[in-house]
Amino acid sequence: MAQDYPNIADHGLIGDLQTAALVDVNGTIDWFCLPRFDSPSVFASLLDAEKGGRFSVRPLVDDYVTRQLYLPDTAILITRFMSEAGVGELIDFMPVIEGEATDRHRLVRMVRVVRGEMTFQADIQPRFDYGRTPHEIHPVPESGVMFTTPDLSLTLHRVGPPVIHGSQRAGRIELVDGGIRITGTLKAGELTGVMLESGGVPPTQVSEEEMIELFHTTRRFWRDWNNRSTYRGRWREVVARSAMTLKLMTYAPTGALVAAPTAGLPEQVGGERNWDYRYTWIRDASFSVYALLGLGYTEEAEAFVKWLMDRIRESAGTGSGPLKIMYRVDGSSDLEEETLHHLAGYRGSTPVRIGNGAADQLQLDIYGETMDSIHLADTHGLQLPHAGWVQIAEMLDWVCDNWNTPEEGIWETRGGRQKFTYGRFMCWVALDRGIRLAQLRGRPADLDRWIRERNAIYAEIMASGWHEKRGAFVQHEGSDVLDASLLVMPLMGFVAPNDPMWLSTLDAMDDELVSDSLVYRYNPAAAPDGLRGSEGTFTLCSFWYVDALARSGRLDEAQLIFEKMLTYANHLGLFAEEIGLTGEQLGNFPQAFSHLALINAAVNLDYQLDHGSGVVDPVLTIGRRRGR
Repeated sequence: MAQDYPNIADHGLIGDLQTAALVDVNGTIDWFCLPRFDSPSVFASLLDAEKGGRFSVRPLVDDYVTRQLYLPDTAILITRFMSEAGVGELIDFMPVIEGEATDRHRLVRMVRVVRGEMTFQADIQPRFDYGRTPHEIHPVPESGVMFTTPDLSLTLHRVGPPVIHGSQRAGRIELVDGGIRITGTLKAGELTGVMLESGGVPPTQVSEEEMIELFHTTRRFWRDWNNRSTYRGRWREVVARSAMTLKLMTYAPTGALVAAPTAGLPEQVGGERNWDYRYTWIRDASFSVYALLGLGYTEEAEAFVKWLMDRIRESAGTGSGPLKIMYRVDGSSDLEEETLHHLAGYRGSTPVRIGNGAADQLQLDIYGETMDSIHLADTHGLQLPHAGWVQIAEMLDWVCDNWNTPEEGIWETRGGRQKFTYGRFMCWVALDRGIRLAQLRGRPADLDRWIRERNAIYAEIMASGWHEKRGAFVQHEGSDVLDASLLVMPLMGFVAPNDPMWLSTLDAMDDELVSDSLVYRYNPAAAPDGLRGSEGTFTLCSFWYVDALARSGRLDEAQLIFEKMLTYANHLGLFAEEIGLTGEQLGNFPQAFSHLALINAAVNLDYQLDHGSGVVDPVLTIGRRRGR
C-alpha cells in the first residue's frame, strides 16, 4: 500500500485564501476541501489511495522525471515533466478571493509543452464528504462536466477549443470509475487546461485568453503582496516563502490562521497521533502577530487581533475558561471529534480523525499568548476600545483565580492534568501584559491584585518549576522532565537570557532534547501523554531553540543551527509539524507554527548578527517604520 502514497514532503500548496489544495510532485491533487479549509474533502487520496479521490495529470510515457517549483514570488505552482520525447509543464493556481466568504471557488490547471511532444492523461475522480457521499455525473458536450451531490457540486470547465493536429482531434474524454479521464497530445508551444469550480455553476468553454488573464491576475496579487514585506535581511527568499505559506493558510473573511490545511497526517507513520489541524488555535496569536508585524504586514496582524477580540467577547469556553483553545475559521466552536473508519489512513495510519476533541481542554498558556498579541498590537497603534478592555479585565481576573489549577498543557496531552510550568509562566505573561496596558493607557483595573498574583506566579515557578538537582526548569510541578516549550521563557521576558538558571536549563536541553539541530518537545517515555507510539522532533521547537541560543550569547551556534534547519525543508521550502529520524517530514503539512517560528527566528537572528546578542526590541519598530 505504501507505494500508493507520496511522501508528506512531496507536495506544494496552492489556495485562494479561503481553502487550499495539495499537489504532489507527480501532478496529483490528493487533498482539497470545499468550500473552506475545514469543509469535507473532495480529493483525499492522501488519506486513502483508493477511496479518497484525486485529480491527477501525468504524461503517458514510461520514463520521465519531475521537478516542482513556485513561480518566483507567487503561490503559483509549476510541475515540470521531462522525458526524451519532450518537456511539459503543469501550472496550478487558485484565483484569489479577497472579499466575503463564498461557496464559489476556482482551481486552474494549465498544461503546456515547451519542447518536443507529450501526451497527457488527466483523471478527475472526486469523492465527496471524505468519500462518504455518492455523486452523479452530468457531461455537457464541448463544455465540461458537473459532479453533483445534494450538498455540493463541482464543475469541470474545458479551456479553449479542442486541440487539432492536422485534421485529427488530439484528445478524447471518457467516463471512468465515477469520474472523467481526459487524454490529449500537445506539441511545443501548445497550451490547454481545465478549470474546476464549485458553487453549482454550469459548465462552459473557458477561453484560453480568460485562463491566461486569471494567471496574470493571480501572479500580480502574490507579487504585490510579497513586495509589501519590510524584511530586508538575510534569508529573504526563505522568509518570503514562509510568509506566503502563512497567507495561503489564512481565511481572509475573518483573518483567522489555520494550524495546517490538512487532517489526519501522522506524527508517526502507522501510529495513532493523527489529528485534524484545519482550525485556528488561540496559541498561534502572539506568534503570528509578532511574525506579521516583524515583516510589516500590519493589516493581517490587525485582522487576526480583531478575530481574537471577538472570541474574548463571546467567552464560549467552558472547561477551558473564557476562551476555547481552538475555533473554526469563522469563530464557531463546534469541533466535535469523530473517526472516519472507512478511510485507510496515510500509509495505514489510523484512526483518521476529523474535528478535535481537545477544543475545550484547559490550557492556561493561551491567556498569555492572547495578551502578548494584544499588547504587541497596541504598540503598533491598534488600541482597544472601552468594551474590549472591560472584557480583557474580566478575563485577567479569571486568570488570577485559576493560574494554579492543574491543566492539560500546550501539547494537549491526554494523560491527565498537571501544574505545567509553561502554563503558569504564560499566566504570568498574561498578567504582566495586562498590567503594562493598564498603566500605559490609564485603564481601570484591579492592579493591586494583578501585580500580587503575577508576583505569586513568579515565586511559585522559581520554587516548584525549578529542579535543583537537574539544574533546570522542568515540565511541571513534581517532575524532573525537560520540556522544549520552556525555550519561550527568555523570548517572553520571564527570565533574562543570560540568567545562570536559564543558561543551565539550556545546557540541560542541549544534552537531552536536542539531536544535532533538531529538538524534541519532551521525552514521552519519561512523561507519558496518554498516547501510544513515538514522534519526531518538533520543527517549532527547533526554531525556538535558535532564538533562545541567539539571545543567550551563542550567535554562531544559532546561525549554524538555523542553516541546518533549512536543509530539512522540502523542495519548495515548506515544513510539516515534525521531522523524523531520517529527515522525513511528519504530521500535518504545511504547518503554520513551523513557519511562524522560522520567520521569528530569522528576523530576530538577523538583527542580532548585526547588532549583538540579545538585542531584539527594535525589530518590530523597524518593521513598522519601513511599512509606512
